[in-house]
Amino acid sequence: MKTPGRAVRRRSVLAGITGALVAPAIVSAQGIYPNRPVRYINPYPAGGPTDTLSRMFCAKMSELTGQQWIVENRGGAGGNVGMDALAKSDPDGYSLGLGGIAAHAIAPTLYGKLPFNARTDFTFVSTIWWLPNLLAVNLDLPVKSVAELIELCRKNPGKYSYGSAGSGSITHLAGELLKLRTGIDIIHVPYKGSGPAVADFIGGQVNAAFFVPGNILEFAKDGRARLIASTGQKRMEATPDVPTMIEQGYPDFVAVTWIGFLAPGGTPRPIIDRYNKEIVRILHEPDVRAKLDQMQMDRVAGTPEQFSQWIRTEITRCGKVIKDTGARAD
Repeated sequence: MKTPGRAVRRRSVLAGITGALVAPAIVSAQGIYPNRPVRYINPYPAGGPTDTLSRMFCAKMSELTGQQWIVENRGGAGGNVGMDALAKSDPDGYSLGLGGIAAHAIAPTLYGKLPFNARTDFTFVSTIWWLPNLLAVNLDLPVKSVAELIELCRKNPGKYSYGSAGSGSITHLAGELLKLRTGIDIIHVPYKGSGPAVADFIGGQVNAAFFVPGNILEFAKDGRARLIASTGQKRMEATPDVPTMIEQGYPDFVAVTWIGFLAPGGTPRPIIDRYNKEIVRILHEPDVRAKLDQMQMDRVAGTPEQFSQWIRTEITRCGKVIKDTGARAD
């Protein structure tokens, strides 16, 4: 006599086999996939590092898939405009885009209402890179470590300032996290982008700032800035002598900039797996590795599940800083 348990297990096995057979059919139903051009949304303006990266990857994907990948720059609202367009696209694998910390980790808490849900309106393909921010101070500031900066600010409350690429940016949140963890009184000076922030920092209008490596390394190398900390989980290869915030006594002080590939929510898994496989392959190509190294970007390819979990972690991490400090957008 057959037991109910065995019958249930048999049905489960059959269901799994059926699912495995049906999944590839989602791709093959339209013939060889892809069979027409693919739209790729970069939610940032043309000419910047994300544009360079997007065009490099799209050129590679065009070669691998045999179809043209067209970059569509849709900047605005810190990436929210482009991500809204992607979220509302058909989930057929012919619309992909570049997601990042601004729209997918900071915006859900920073803005009262978004036209999209950062968690559920997208299918996550793979992270591409992340990089820590570097805490820099002016050369005339008599500090060479985070501890010395904290001591100086405590002795002179409200006297010193830090710049950021704008209210609500990761460079702003890193500064607010520093204030939150140490209790120092240091004035936040927001700029409209990293360019003006760097210019005023080098000019001495602000005393300190968190910058992505590409914006500050050349000034540190030629002696116009001093780097005292990194906000990554480990030291950067480009700055092996710069200790992390964690090493300097601030556990879990992580504030990294990151981006990854996304598709509209509901995009079939076989399509996501195909793109994930190609992205990982591209990231290991020597010319791509060299380009990312030149841009001071750490390659972090992963599975869709790892990317989805990272999004959830970052929303919680950034959301806590925003709520605890009362940070606001411009």
